[in-house]
Amino acid sequence: MADPVESIRCESVDDAREALAEVDKLLLQYSTATIDGLPPMQGGVAGMFSYDLNRAFENIAAPATDEFETPLIAVGLYDVVLAWDHENEKAWLISQGWGRDAGQRTQFFLNLLQRDEFDADDECSPDEPEQIESQHEVPGPKGLTSNFSREDYLAAVDKAIEYIYAGDIFQVNVAQRLLQKAECSSVELYKRLRHCNPAPFGGYFDFGGGQLVSASPERLVSVRNGLVETRPIKGTRSRTGQPIVDINASRKLEASEKDRAENTMIVDLMRNDLSRICTDDSVKVTQFCEIENYQSVMHLVSAIEARLKNDRCSVTELMRAIFPGGSITGAPKVRAMEIIAELEPNARGAYCGSLGYFGADGSVDLNILIRTITAAKGWWQIPVGGGIVSQSVSKSEYDETWTKAAGMLSATNSARSVE
Repeated sequence: MADPVESIRCESVDDAREALAEVDKLLLQYSTATIDGLPPMQGGVAGMFSYDLNRAFENIAAPATDEFETPLIAVGLYDVVLAWDHENEKAWLISQGWGRDAGQRTQFFLNLLQRDEFDADDECSPDEPEQIESQHEVPGPKGLTSNFSREDYLAAVDKAIEYIYAGDIFQVNVAQRLLQKAECSSVELYKRLRHCNPAPFGGYFDFGGGQLVSASPERLVSVRNGLVETRPIKGTRSRTGQPIVDINASRKLEASEKDRAENTMIVDLMRNDLSRICTDDSVKVTQFCEIENYQSVMHLVSAIEARLKNDRCSVTELMRAIFPGGSITGAPKVRAMEIIAELEPNARGAYCGSLGYFGADGSVDLNILIRTITAAKGWWQIPVGGGIVSQSVSKSEYDETWTKAAGMLSATNSARSVE
């Protein structure tokens, strides 16, 4: 999708509710039935919702610092969709003609696709990095830094465990933000990330002032014909590519009391969140703690399904009920988000927010922006975190963040090697 009919962007919590209401207004104005046999997204609103949008729904303290000034919402109304089915080698170009001539719009994009070269702004060199304060050197590629020292991250995990034993929470997600100077265009980085770390809910999005380069394996929510699904991830191990080693690792992950406890807590949280917008008797767990394999890691993944109380659910209602996803906050969600704001020294920005779409037919598909690099102001931001529970060991939790970073660092370092 490109060249939106309208764009909506907001920087402040005060404007966020109004922006969500404007999205609802656009979707109502351009409501369109889906044509069978075509891809599910046939026009609608698509874009990014920052993690820090949580403050539009709950009284969460503002993060300590936000050097990159990521917008809370950056979306567009798209009347043209180019969809690819790589498995069956098919493609569709869909034009709604909202406020524009559908035939002319189709021809415009066909002409673009037939060009031999693209003069994309994204192919230019990245900006000179701005000065970022309070960074700590960490093991890894030259120039890689974090907003936590190793000792400070371990202390933050220990503090989170104290909150658990005090009865504040059952689980909380604590993340460190790695920083690396941008070495190539965001488009080139995305190509390399897709090669190094392909994922089912990845994507690329230019939000103006920065780009998202995502290899997310996690779906926050989908809606199809009133049926809602969420697929929380909790539990991670590295993959080596050696079958026997990986089979043993998957068996240990599947049997891990700690990881299954994490997953169970989030399943219960998401069931509760879905019950706000879905009928009580329809909420059911359809997959529980099953192993799913990705390029460099394996995860424990569950799935919860439910049916909307009404035929359609507004963007405002949906986001208020489930955003941000419980797997990247903790439980209870509000107290976990308060602790995240206390323990993490910087705004999360896009990380742990969502990228996806709201179709004009009422369909929805949003990911959770984990395994995601945000390119802005000459930097690549590479946040990684994990769920802390009472059984957590701070050193193991710190090591797990590096396991999750491996695929993204592989992409950033391969990009660096060709410069």
